[in-house]
Amino acid sequence: MTFADEMKTAVTPRAALLVVGTLVLQLLFIASYVGALHNPRPKDVPFGVVAPAQVAPQLVSRLGAIPGRPLDPRTVSSAAEARRKMLNRDLDGVLIVSPTGTKDTLLVASGGGTVLSSALDRLVTEVEKTQRRTVRTVDVAPASAQDFDGLSAFYLVVGWCVGGYLCASILAISAGSRAANRTRAALRLMSMALYSVLGGLGGAVIVGPVLGALPGSVLGLWGLGALVVFGVGAITLALQALTGIVGIGLAVLLIVIAGNPSAGGAFPLPMLPPFWHAIGPWLPPGAGTWVARSLAYFKGNSVTGPLLVLSGWAVAGTVITLALSVFRRRTPTVPEAREAPRA
Repeated sequence: MTFADEMKTAVTPRAALLVVGTLVLQLLFIASYVGALHNPRPKDVPFGVVAPAQVAPQLVSRLGAIPGRPLDPRTVSSAAEARRKMLNRDLDGVLIVSPTGTKDTLLVASGGGTVLSSALDRLVTEVEKTQRRTVRTVDVAPASAQDFDGLSAFYLVVGWCVGGYLCASILAISAGSRAANRTRAALRLMSMALYSVLGGLGGAVIVGPVLGALPGSVLGLWGLGALVVFGVGAITLALQALTGIVGIGLAVLLIVIAGNPSAGGAFPLPMLPPFWHAIGPWLPPGAGTWVARSLAYFKGNSVTGPLLVLSGWAVAGTVITLALSVFRRRTPTVPEAREAPRA
């Protein structure tokens, strides 16, 4: 047998295509993570200013004119309103100008990301120096002492996402990568739901009572975890039903390559480049990280939108998986449909 014949036997055309696809995923992984995280800097950070009426417009203009536009400043009526907006996650920082002295107050929320809070502290301190003023920093939603750099929520959600697409992949490839009938598709989804409940509970207990990494409601985190795991698992099942084994790679592309670096975990969203900043809130890792931090540090505020995003992934994955199983059942020429009873 010639070398060419050996090569054809060792590496089939299908295997060669999968290897090429793996190479593409590898390069996309490097490009996405390095592209998103290699040079973080604040950009258009929602920022409030509480100041006397005669100086507020000039101060807002001056902050908005900082080179690189790190801040998106707007006036806020009072210090109490500023705190409310911070806890509602409408603002990431607020400068409260003293009407009588030269020492102002900067409000930050390290629970939303300590890197951003530190960046705002440095930036505002430099601006205040140019005006011969000083600033004291007050953290209105401090990260837990056991939550280094505010990363625990992100790693928790990453773990849930990994469990979701791995479980879905195992369920799908164990008896053929495409759901051949409605019964098999429904059983896979029910198995995925049970796994999601257990995985959500396990993650919530580990980061809460066991490690003390995140404060907040264990029940709230449990519900979030179940939704994240099921949403990721359902969309993975749908991709596999649609494209076969390639669906595993598509799930990795969606969740790991695109979702993780854009989640606002290592660096909050205002510090990411525009592309990752735009896609992050619409993908499960980003939506899940936002909700986890809100539950832990912001009294559960501002979670409706991200929860709808996660629910949308879960519903879409479920509907597509079931719809494709019905469609394939009605197509008599599909070999897997005839083999389904032996699976």
